Amino acid sequence: MFTYMKQKPGFYKQVFFLAAPIVLQNLITSALGMADTFMVGMLGEVPMAAVTLANIPLFVVQLFIFGVQSGSSVLNSQYWGRQELESINRVLGVALWVVVLVSSLFAAVLLVCPVEFLSLFGNEPEVIELAAQYGSIAGLSYVCSAFTMMYVAAYRSMERPQLGMYILVASMTLNTFLNWVFIFGKLGAPALGVRGAALATLIARMMEVVIVVVHMARSRFFRVRLRLLLRPGMDMFRRFLRYGSLVVFNETTWGLGSSIFPTIMGHMAGSTEILAAYTVAGNIDKICMVVSFGLGSTAAIIIGREVGAGRPQQVRQTGAVMCTLALMCGTGIGLLLFLFARLIAPAWVFPLFKMSARSASIAVMMMTVQAAVRPLRDFNGVAITGVLRGGGDVRMATIIDTAPQWLIAIPAAVLLGSVLKLDILWVYLSMTLENIVKFVLGLRRIRSDNWIRDLTRA
Repeated sequence: MFTYMKQKPGFYKQVFFLAAPIVLQNLITSALGMADTFMVGMLGEVPMAAVTLANIPLFVVQLFIFGVQSGSSVLNSQYWGRQELESINRVLGVALWVVVLVSSLFAAVLLVCPVEFLSLFGNEPEVIELAAQYGSIAGLSYVCSAFTMMYVAAYRSMERPQLGMYILVASMTLNTFLNWVFIFGKLGAPALGVRGAALATLIARMMEVVIVVVHMARSRFFRVRLRLLLRPGMDMFRRFLRYGSLVVFNETTWGLGSSIFPTIMGHMAGSTEILAAYTVAGNIDKICMVVSFGLGSTAAIIIGREVGAGRPQQVRQTGAVMCTLALMCGTGIGLLLFLFARLIAPAWVFPLFKMSARSASIAVMMMTVQAAVRPLRDFNGVAITGVLRGGGDVRMATIIDTAPQWLIAIPAAVLLGSVLKLDILWVYLSMTLENIVKFVLGLRRIRSDNWIRDLTRA
């Protein structure tokens, strides 16, 4: 039954060495992000809820950046299979133009009218005021992050994921240290609270840009041609618009949909406690996602390379193997998360955040639900962002990823939370309905073998 799992010698070693840096990078950044949440949480539930509120629109920007990154990776991995480095330069140029312009627009809005803009996502003035202090500074950091992530994506597509690990681990380490300095006023600095957290993020992201620029100038593996970055050409722009824009639409739409869920929670009774619990549970969830994210990125790299090189049979086998690995890993991680939520978190984690009894109870419920759907979520993540996208089936990947969310999960959450005003348990359960539908649709699509498309050819 699982004979397809037997691959040629060196295959699993290759998967490990591609996935490990990505997993480690995301594990460390998620863990340090948890540390950031802990430091803000030490200020109280209101500051933590404020950071969560400010991150709702910033999360959409982050997902847009990730969408452009993923869209460029689809093309870059296939161009890498054909060893067309000039085309990779052009893809990088298009991606940089798009993300820097969009992230700059969001940063300007948060800088000019943060209170008015963030009032759309919450209803408590005290929380909104603190969120505006954070968002007006943190928005600028996403312009720097956009520049870094496009360069990291190009290297990852060329089977060099270590670069992103080094840059982001260094950045997050600096970010955590500066959080300690600026939030609490250490080493002679003023205690800035949530504004200090945003300032620490901005400085760390600026350091990333400096590292990338130096690496661009010194790298011999991939020569960046400034002429191609600034003028990538209309042909590449049209190609990116045709294929990459679907991925950008996918991630942005999915991010917008995801931001609706905390917006619904932000307008429920007791929203401060709910958002505080959602912040803690969300950070734990990010840590649990690192394995599937690594497997999905690895699948996209290998499958894209094989498509570009013209080896469809190897593409099919790789897709089946990577999805099976995701399902197995998701089952194991889900079990560990369940034990963590029931045994460790109430005794050791929640007291560190000074969470109220109600917030802690809600967080336990959220993590328990996450544990139950973890296998399906990991399968869906690898199948959509790794297998289907890497294989060039970006249109169907977009449909499978966004339609269940917008047609099932969001209407159900709005109905239960905003219309019927039921308990947060039922609202949170409704948010997971999309995973079941995605699993069925993704499995059928991959088994159909109609998802292999070479996007680099006319």
